[in-house]
Amino acid sequence: MFTRSCLAAATVGLMLSLAACGGADVKSEISTTTKGQQLLDLKKAHEAGALTAAEYEAERKKVLNAD
Repeated sequence: MFTRSCLAAATVGLMLSLAACGGADVKSEISTTTKGQQLLDLKKAHEAGALTAAEYEAERKKVLNAD
């Protein structure tokens, strides 16, 4: 009887402790685009008129200075 009560209490405790694990929102950002591809995309956008010359230069500098 005592063993069954201990087992039940341990099960409830484990369930309660695991229930708290699912509430965290984890967000990560992974970029698989190379700097070269980003620069080509920026140039294409600039040539298409989607970016002004100033916007193109600012974004190009960001890409080149990114680690």
